[in-house]
Amino acid sequence: MTHVTSNAPDGTPAWLDIGVPDLDRAKTFYGTLLGWQFEDAGPEAGHYNLCTLRGEPVAGMMRNPEGEAEVYWWAVYFAAGDCDGFVKRAVDAGGEIVVPAMDVMDRGRMAIVRDPQGAQFGLWEGRAHPGSRIVNEPGSFVWNELVTRDSAAAGEFYRAVFGYELEPMPGDMDYTLLKRPGDGRYIGGIFGGSEIRLGGGEHPASSWATYFAVDDADEAVRKVRAGGGAADSEPENTPYGRTAAVRDPFGVPFNVMRPAQEPQS
Repeated sequence: MTHVTSNAPDGTPAWLDIGVPDLDRAKTFYGTLLGWQFEDAGPEAGHYNLCTLRGEPVAGMMRNPEGEAEVYWWAVYFAAGDCDGFVKRAVDAGGEIVVPAMDVMDRGRMAIVRDPQGAQFGLWEGRAHPGSRIVNEPGSFVWNELVTRDSAAAGEFYRAVFGYELEPMPGDMDYTLLKRPGDGRYIGGIFGGSEIRLGGGEHPASSWATYFAVDDADEAVRKVRAGGGAADSEPENTPYGRTAAVRDPFGVPFNVMRPAQEPQS
């Protein structure tokens, strides 16, 4: 369990959010599955909702107006002490700006970029809002990984942007662990040779995938199905915990995991 009280080191996953076509249905689904409650940030924030766990924000949710979005996914934001500087690093490394750096009231400064393989991610320079206040416990995110066809090129891009150390896992699986510079903490991974079909998408694409921690992976899959979602895989045991790939009622992919042990933060 980790309770976050200040901005995370650069390159650490710091926040998640999602845009959906039906906000009420999404709140019911995720509230039942992950134990979230919701706080509407008001009209000045476009009725962006904070997803809270024990009163602490862990993610964000908003309604995408009809016709403005056809594909849906959980977006991961990485901590960036200098948002504008990291945007420049991403562009210099071959990335593309999707949303230019902008202030979000007094909460922070954000940007969204796309890596050369097409996966989007956010940058978050926290001010009043450092990001997810709870991580690595049931109801919060526990892991993030990039799923992409070209893991080697992706690894070089993220190393150039965030200074990650790349640690290929032994064996036949094309998987590389990402270690945060400075302290060597694992912050995510790159799964190569594959792509994900996003919510509403017709074709697989490179994308960041999120794992949410749960108390019971099998029960979580039952809740997913009961709430109108689906399972891409049945729960299975791995060295890191019992996990399953699932989708919400809008087809958005994510993973549920009961960790084998408390992960690094």
